[in-house]
Amino acid sequence: MVTRVRPALLVVDVQNDFCPGGALAVTNGDKVIEPLNELIRLFDKDHRLIIFSRDWHPRETKHFAEFGGKWPAHCIQHTLGAGLHPQLVTPAKAYIISKGYGKTDDGYSPFEGVYFRYSDWPLSLQVLLRNVTELYIGGLATDYCIKAACLDARKLGYNVYLLTDACRAVNLKPGDEALALSDMANAGVKFITTDEVLREFESS
Repeated sequence: MVTRVRPALLVVDVQNDFCPGGALAVTNGDKVIEPLNELIRLFDKDHRLIIFSRDWHPRETKHFAEFGGKWPAHCIQHTLGAGLHPQLVTPAKAYIISKGYGKTDDGYSPFEGVYFRYSDWPLSLQVLLRNVTELYIGGLATDYCIKAACLDARKLGYNVYLLTDACRAVNLKPGDEALALSDMANAGVKFITTDEVLREFESS
């Protein structure tokens, strides 16, 4: 029996606070938006699964420096900074995974987050991906949430493709991005560009 390939697109944390002018801006963070939008439109047109993740921190959390963590306050629930970037295409049928919403969790990986539904229990990312075999991942930032997403996805058995032109790194320490890419490659993550995905999908 041949297993049918079921791809999904995971767009990680392309939020206002991680883009230029935000509270924890990643250098050139907004440059991921254009290539991601190309894939979002393609996946939407082909009725493929699209999932956005977002940091969704409470005002007081050990994730923030003022409460013992390492980061300035960012992506606080229901603030403009926590919103997805306005230039990002967000189809109505896409899902949004919220992570880091507790007072004690960092929430780097989208697999630690949930999709909140108004009338039911929240759903995990793994549940949303129950029919998926291939996961394409891009967004912010390469050396933190992207890395965590890719490594967790590999542990769970997904074929993972990192969109190298659609992610950017924090590089809190020099070499963090290179180390993250090495860790992902060693875990079996495949590197690909959005143009390569577009050509592959449009020819299939």
